Amino acid sequence: MATTLAQYTPLPRVPRTLAVRHLGPNWYATVMGTAIVAGAGAALPVRVPGLHTACTAVWALSLLTLAVLLVARTLHWAHHRDQALAHLLDPAMAPFYGCVAMALVSVGGGALTVGRDWIGLDAALALDGVLFTVGTALGVAVAVTVPYLMVVHHRIEAASPVWLLPVVAPMVSAAQGPLLVPHLPAGQWQGTLLLTCYGLFGLSLLAVLLMLPLVFGRLMTGGPLPLALTPTLFLVLGPLGQSTTAANNFADAAPHLPYGTTLAVLYGVPVMGFSLLWLVLAGALVVRAHRKGMGFAMTWWALTFPVGVCVTGAEGLARHTGLTPLLWLAVGLYALLVAVWLVAAVRTVQGLISGALLAAPPVPSPVTARTT
Repeated sequence: MATTLAQYTPLPRVPRTLAVRHLGPNWYATVMGTAIVAGAGAALPVRVPGLHTACTAVWALSLLTLAVLLVARTLHWAHHRDQALAHLLDPAMAPFYGCVAMALVSVGGGALTVGRDWIGLDAALALDGVLFTVGTALGVAVAVTVPYLMVVHHRIEAASPVWLLPVVAPMVSAAQGPLLVPHLPAGQWQGTLLLTCYGLFGLSLLAVLLMLPLVFGRLMTGGPLPLALTPTLFLVLGPLGQSTTAANNFADAAPHLPYGTTLAVLYGVPVMGFSLLWLVLAGALVVRAHRKGMGFAMTWWALTFPVGVCVTGAEGLARHTGLTPLLWLAVGLYALLVAVWLVAAVRTVQGLISGALLAAPPVPSPVTARTT
């Protein structure tokens, strides 16, 4: 991931099964980053001509990307099981299995918010129901399995923001689940799903609160991250923005519950304040890394989904408070999201065309591999 695009040269055509050998679970971040552009744009509390249609098209792109990746990753496990197992035992790659669950749930949620315009409500409900169920089950499994592997099998030198990926996956389900509540039979079905989302919220939030001090402590004691990993600092925004979004969606899904909106605002505003603080800090470190020669890597996709859920968090707060500054905060963050998504998408397409992003990672020489 640390190798830049400029260091690669176009590669000869290889068999399809070899082309996916080095396709890791981190590629699902492209689906997440694309789906959130659609979902966040559709919920903006401003009217822009053509915006909803554009968001629907972007969601369709995320659905297509998800389908392609599911096929490619199936080939990966079928023909390169050794590499797939190596990814699970790699402390730098295993946490990205959380992206698989989040990609499924994000695309499913987009089906109800924007996809229904093209595929119809019934198809959107069926698609969201399947993707939400599978993604949530996988997210909970990953939230348990990856930390277990980190304790038992991985040999870790220092904390990393990617540690947040497996434990934030249930929070994505908690935020998207309320969209399905109105479509279920009243009573036990709606109550069970909503209570499940509250449980997923607590599961993820408490796990994140254990991880965040380790990540911040790593920065304070170890200095800046390696250049190629610097964009992963934006992953901290993921649980912050997603939990704010979830709290607001809970209030929308259960307006009869006392103090639901008040609790959403009391939780969301302080968390959004810290999110903006971290956004400035992480942004400054990314600018520093860029000036020092940071090239493109798949870690750039870390700039998309976390910013996107901050957009949806700000949208929810604007909806429940009626405050104009929160509305414009959502608009400003969405402009940033679209900008970084376009850059990451274009550079990814270039890397695929050249073969750089699917090439084997370079083997370090004995000199560079030596430690002191």
